[in-house]
Amino acid sequence: MTEKRASLIRSSAVPALCLAAAIALPFVVPQYYVQFASKVLILGVLAMALNLVVGQGGLVSLCHAAFFGLAGYVLALMSPKYDPASLLLTLPAAVIAAGVVALIIGALALRTRGVYFIMVTLAFGEMLFYLFHDADFAGGSDGAFINAKPELVVAGVRLLDLDKPLVFYFVVLAVTVGAIALLTMLVRSPFGHALAAARDNERRARALGFPIFRIRLIAFTLSGALAGLAGYFAAIQFGFVAPQMLGWHQSAVALVMVLIGGLSTVSGPLIGALVLLGLEEVLKATFEQWKLIEGVIVIAIVLLLPNGVRQLWPMLAGERAPMRANKPASPAAAAPETGHA
Repeated sequence: MTEKRASLIRSSAVPALCLAAAIALPFVVPQYYVQFASKVLILGVLAMALNLVVGQGGLVSLCHAAFFGLAGYVLALMSPKYDPASLLLTLPAAVIAAGVVALIIGALALRTRGVYFIMVTLAFGEMLFYLFHDADFAGGSDGAFINAKPELVVAGVRLLDLDKPLVFYFVVLAVTVGAIALLTMLVRSPFGHALAAARDNERRARALGFPIFRIRLIAFTLSGALAGLAGYFAAIQFGFVAPQMLGWHQSAVALVMVLIGGLSTVSGPLIGALVLLGLEEVLKATFEQWKLIEGVIVIAIVLLLPNGVRQLWPMLAGERAPMRANKPASPAAAAPETGHA
């Protein structure tokens, strides 16, 4: 009992310390690092959204950048030319648009399996990329600028001004904490157990009555909406959107973050985003051929730490075994639903 209590204290202390450090960060570092931390949090949310499909659902998607960039374009198209847009109007619109597109793509792509699912999601992502690349209303290949960042104004009182880096950072931090809480709740719920059961043994889960298609479609849609949430704040930070935000390369970067951080935990991809972006910052300032060195380091991490960099903590803490991937979820852990996909 004492060992179990000590383990619970350790597992609660680390997130609390990380949150405290994140809150204190803007007051002890220059503004550049505050903006860098905001970028890490935004891309961390994108990676965590992707991990809901990849890690929990066992489905490798290469179109999540499409939802990420689409939300940014929604903000750009809804923003007045010179005045700030309303946060209360543009944020829900961007997230809903990303979720609806994810629902449509998922309804078609989830009828395939394995490499075919990967290729179908890649194809849909590229379709959206070229749609905005060739569309004059969205600025074409040059993209579109967001001249004034959204504001939260209630009864004529400005409550949030995202043009201020400190305010923007704390809003993004709150969004990240909310995303972690939501994903943790989903993963630990009967829905999350059913999703993992379908990942581990689809035939058995289907035989027990789980509506596999519906479960995966809900997960894919929620994942796309969260990716859109990240894309909305990325557009605010960068001040513009471009077709490259929707390209498969951005999806691949998010997938690398997931693999570096680890598939076994909700917040692992956030750590993966920190490691990858931090590595890029250090290598850019040190080496001319930094991309080559980054690739070698990423390959080494994936080979030596198959469960992600988070498994270093139990190893350094002297625990008996390194962190392992999620155990196969028992389909009986979630209440079976009647009906089939």
